[in-house]
Amino acid sequence: MLSLFRPKTLLARTARSLTALSLGALMAAASSISAFAQGVPVVRDAEIEALVRDYARPIFKAAGLSNAGIQIILVNDNSFNAFVAGRRLFINTGALVQAETPNEIIGVIAHECGHLAGGHQEKLREQLERAKTMAIVAGLLGAGALVAGGATNNRALAGAGIGLATGGGEVATRSLLSYQRGEEITADRSAITYLDATGQSGRGMLKTFQRFQSALSLSGAQIDQYRISHPMPRERISNLQELVEKSQYKDKTDSAALRQRHDMMRVKIAAYTQGQAEVSRLNRKLSDGLAVKYGDAQVAFLFGNPASALSKTDGLIKAQPKNPYFQELRGDILMKSNRSKDAATAYAKAISLDPAKSGLLSVSYAQALIATGSPETLKKAVAQINNSLQRDRENSSAYRYLAQAYGELGDVANAELATAEGYYYSGSLKDAKIFAMRAQKNFKRGEPAWLRAQDIINSGPAKKK
Repeated sequence: MLSLFRPKTLLARTARSLTALSLGALMAAASSISAFAQGVPVVRDAEIEALVRDYARPIFKAAGLSNAGIQIILVNDNSFNAFVAGRRLFINTGALVQAETPNEIIGVIAHECGHLAGGHQEKLREQLERAKTMAIVAGLLGAGALVAGGATNNRALAGAGIGLATGGGEVATRSLLSYQRGEEITADRSAITYLDATGQSGRGMLKTFQRFQSALSLSGAQIDQYRISHPMPRERISNLQELVEKSQYKDKTDSAALRQRHDMMRVKIAAYTQGQAEVSRLNRKLSDGLAVKYGDAQVAFLFGNPASALSKTDGLIKAQPKNPYFQELRGDILMKSNRSKDAATAYAKAISLDPAKSGLLSVSYAQALIATGSPETLKKAVAQINNSLQRDRENSSAYRYLAQAYGELGDVANAELATAEGYYYSGSLKDAKIFAMRAQKNFKRGEPAWLRAQDIINSGPAKKK
């Protein structure tokens, strides 16, 4: 099931947009590249994460990033955008819904990989320091000239001092933005290289930038080309057009199976984030009948009758019996209908069919097991969640269910430690330490659980990989 939540800690986005940014804003944004921001709305969903990873895997390999530990984060934002920070690639749900083909998202991923492989974030930090130095030196020179002009009653010199003091920051900002525009062009070229290496077309990437150009034209905004961090859309499209036309894969299209998965992802996100009207609008544009039926089933589950939703989902399962996410939806519907035992069976089937082995499905299965309430199923739920956390350590909601299972089993110490872990990974460090101290009192000094509690007690903000 698609989950939306706002963790209290998540990497802030870098200063990369189509709008003009002051030097101060750029400095602040750069300093937050490795910092944590509040309230970023994150989407977790086994189906969507598996599909986006499938899009990214060959691109990561072509860019030499397969072993770089790049994590993909889905952001609940309706705008078409993606960005990188540290070893994370953020993709807005708006981009996933608006992209009509997988190739468009693959092109976006390829571009962002160009930034990651090129080390652009580290280089940007260096440029920011250089720009900061330029601004400071200009300010000092201007102040010196202003003082000298005042001391000698030389108005021309004093005026020049004011100009230096006020203009130095502008020069530094323009220099920095020029550097960023160069990085964007480099990332575009790298993206085409990765797409060629994986036998994929660059037309999707080209369509994305054409969308940006259209949006900019419709806005009527007057943009100073020297005060933006990206190349002008027209210039960018012209450069990309030339590169795409040279590729032997320019006319390569996505497979029918991949397009179907893409469309099912789009209707699912639309159902959860934008409601019934958006799903209806999207369904009218889709040519894949199964994706349309999937959208109808999602709407029935979220806004309609559980019996109708179950009937629609059973029809989907009949069409694709090996699709794990149809079984997951069946489990979600049964849980909503208070049929936890049947839901557990559906989730277990989803896990057995899931090639990605998502820990999220294991947590859903554990929720159903907890709802049945027997000691046997509670112990099984604990095992399922702990197994999930081995693959997805930072899943804060999983710790909440783990704490519930331990609590119902009467294991207070582990329940409090799981609660501490959940608070820790959601960024509520004060609460994490309180529960860690409570848990630690019930463990033997030096044993693994005691040491983990001590780590939380001694910790600063949760460090992400």
